Amino acid sequence: MTPPAPHERADRASGLDASLDLTRDDGFRLRARLAIPAGRTAALLGPNGAGKSTVVGLLAGLLALDDGHVGLAGRVLDDPTTDTFVPAASRHVGVVFQDHLLFGHLDVRDNVAFGPRSRGVPRREARERADHWLELLGLAAFAHHRPDQLSGGQAQRVALARALVTEPDLLLLDEPLSALDVTTRVSLRRTLATHLADFAGPRLLITHDPTEAFLLADEVHVLEHGRITQVGSPDEVRLRPRTPYVADLAGANLLVGEARDGIVRVTPPHGDRELHVADHDVTGPVLLTLRPTAVSVHREQPEGSQRNTWHTTVDRLERLGDRVRLRSGQPLPLTVEVTRESTGALGLAVGTPVWLAVKATEIGLQLDSPAPTIDDPAAGPTDVSG
Repeated sequence: MTPPAPHERADRASGLDASLDLTRDDGFRLRARLAIPAGRTAALLGPNGAGKSTVVGLLAGLLALDDGHVGLAGRVLDDPTTDTFVPAASRHVGVVFQDHLLFGHLDVRDNVAFGPRSRGVPRREARERADHWLELLGLAAFAHHRPDQLSGGQAQRVALARALVTEPDLLLLDEPLSALDVTTRVSLRRTLATHLADFAGPRLLITHDPTEAFLLADEVHVLEHGRITQVGSPDEVRLRPRTPYVADLAGANLLVGEARDGIVRVTPPHGDRELHVADHDVTGPVLLTLRPTAVSVHREQPEGSQRNTWHTTVDRLERLGDRVRLRSGQPLPLTVEVTRESTGALGLAVGTPVWLAVKATEIGLQLDSPAPTIDDPAAGPTDVSG
């Protein structure tokens, strides 16, 4: 791998600078470059088996490189050429795993205080630091609970507090929301967004969910088969995919609206139109996801089972191999994919008037409304926000 230039290392002295090369026992080889400045959130987005867990192991110090280097906050943590390897306990990396990994024999307060205590901080001071983070994350009322008394969302917030209390040089979040239900994910995503913005160091979110990546990250790194295939802002990745995986997954349209009785009013700047959805029981603010391939394009108003049809124009066309990606105009700007054959048959070009249609069952729906918290008297004894 090409090493970074000396000035590039200096520019990222307070951030993460990693060139990762490892061949696992099963023959899988990871070769990936990650550079994240302090104060920035990057997402590592990829399918299962892409090598994301291997990246976590290398950055956290659970695995050692075959080649390359890991530099963080001006320190070299791993460099086989100089026989340098800093073990996990000395790396100052805060890790939040999807399965929490809390100590079952300790209460919440002592779980969070464990990090400072392991670094020699006196018990009283460690507990004071823990109390501070429990208060910030809305967990003060659960300080003396054991992990098995917590909901999934509460346990994940404890794991986040435990990672932040040590004031790490890198915050590493490994699929932090994947094990949670939909309502809890929405609530905890807001918590993460708040504390990621306040964390001064570099942050790396490991995920297979493009919604998490696009909502939480400043920059997205796409990992496929052990290689970084695309790097860019969420908008760049969404609108200019470089591989079929990115086109299929990261190209999903993300809309915000208000749901009532099976109808969602999409709100500006995402558009201005009502859409029928399959779920009639959801009421209030929602997030909608819509795959580009789920939208059909017609020159005349379509007939059939689609409940959502509207007239628009083609604003942009981009060729992606045997497919074509177009961007529609108002009243609902969307990214849509069609085959090259369909593009020719329909005579599509920039400015062409078209009808778009989508079935209600093709629209993904999740709540985006604040849930009661432990500080809300109406919430009762159970923290339904997770």
